[in-house]
Amino acid sequence: METLPLLLLVAGSTAVAGAARRTPVPAPLLLVAVGLLVSYLPGVPEYELDPHIVLPLLLPPLLYTAGVESSYLDLRANWRPVALLSVGYVLFATVAVGWAVHQLVPDLPLTAALVLGAVIAPPDAVAATAIARRVGLPSRITTILQGESLVNDATAITAYKVALAAAVGEGASWAAGVGEFALAAVGGVGVGLVLMVPLHWLRTHLDEALLQNTLSLLIPFVAYAVAEQVHASGVLAVVVVALYLGHRSWQVDFATRLQEAAVWRMVGFVLESAVFALIGLQLPVVLRDLGEYAGVQVAWYAVAVFLIVVVTRFVWVYPATYLPRMLSARIREREADTDWTRPLIVGWAGMRGVVSLAIAFSVPLTVDDGSDFPARNLVLFLTFTTVIGTLVVQGLSLPALIRRLRLPRRDVRADTLVEAQAQSEASAAAQQRLDELLADEHNSLPPPLADRLRTVLERRRNAVWERLGAVDAVTGESADDTYRRLAREMIAAEREVFVALRDRRRIDDEMLRTLLRRLDLEEAAAYREEEL
Repeated sequence: METLPLLLLVAGSTAVAGAARRTPVPAPLLLVAVGLLVSYLPGVPEYELDPHIVLPLLLPPLLYTAGVESSYLDLRANWRPVALLSVGYVLFATVAVGWAVHQLVPDLPLTAALVLGAVIAPPDAVAATAIARRVGLPSRITTILQGESLVNDATAITAYKVALAAAVGEGASWAAGVGEFALAAVGGVGVGLVLMVPLHWLRTHLDEALLQNTLSLLIPFVAYAVAEQVHASGVLAVVVVALYLGHRSWQVDFATRLQEAAVWRMVGFVLESAVFALIGLQLPVVLRDLGEYAGVQVAWYAVAVFLIVVVTRFVWVYPATYLPRMLSARIREREADTDWTRPLIVGWAGMRGVVSLAIAFSVPLTVDDGSDFPARNLVLFLTFTTVIGTLVVQGLSLPALIRRLRLPRRDVRADTLVEAQAQSEASAAAQQRLDELLADEHNSLPPPLADRLRTVLERRRNAVWERLGAVDAVTGESADDTYRRLAREMIAAEREVFVALRDRRRIDDEMLRTLLRRLDLEEAAAYREEEL
């Protein structure tokens, strides 16, 4: 891709994603819709997904971002539903959709149909989890959807390789396919386990936050490349490393964490925006290659495959939810009962995404004997229509479905109470440590400075409790909100003075940057992370 079209893609997609924040429409859906419209504007260059770019260059950072933000403990607690969806469902969908399409399309070989089944088997939970957070789904459903998205791409890519080997005539047997799948899975996890400890050691022993964050940007690409080099799953290697590093991020110094959070938030925003815009921009490419398939017949195929994909997910989700409970008393004792609404949400959240399109574009043009790959253009078209159909139909209706079912939202007050209790215990430990330090003559401080340390500690202890307090009748703010607003006003006044002093040449720009950074850190400390 040339430089100008790439810049236009990034700039345009981020602008649309930014505008989506001010609308009730989730950003992924608006990006896809705008991409579809823009693809037919005069002068718009043709954007074609290159699997050699999407899979090794776009997929690792997106997986890494999701992995470090996921909870290892929550995923471990929900490993059974996550495994049933990310492995069991993807394999089931590959076979079920492939067999159904083989029956639906005349003269389509079963091997080629299984390739299509593997391509459109993995849901992309980026859009689903974005909607889940926006409407406040219960945390367990969000965790399951996130966990599924972390692993299902590895399952689908491996299943695709097995089906493709059979389709192009390499003579892959079912036993060889199972062996390749096991090798990729075990190898990917193994590579991740081997890399995660030395990578974490490097992160904790580099002296500068700049170097640590440079390493952070390289980690997903290194893990993916090493695993693929030994024919293992690069996806699983990235996920294992990301979960480990995210679980131990507290061992990295604060400057690294602050920079890393900002850097990866920006990287994730730009990549996700560009990826969903690319989905919409693929329409001319897909239609151009449709070939002999056209008219009402191919439209019927598209609708039928979309319905098959949707129904197949429900056929798997409901038994996978209830059968383990019926068969295991231990599961019934360990996990809370669930009703029909939660599997309905998980089933309807099976939207497909860019990974399916990238895999589809990697289908070769010919098979081993030199003849054309059977119905390659149809595979591309049906993948595109399924991705668009699930994003638009399921994506637009999912928020309304969640609201209609009236699922219990996260209890903000209960969460705040837990946060306050945790902060109270931590502050008590800090108070004890401060008393011990001040009792040592080597740590003597003037009383005003010692009192300032105690005041800061007391402020931190009380801040969360104040969010639970009464709201001011005049301003509608809690005491904590008022404190933060006033603190910000004071910092703004100081900032204006520093700039004025610089403009009058009483301080230079280097000193101004030092003073402004100090104020920035104080302002960041005055606000909760979700408000930044």
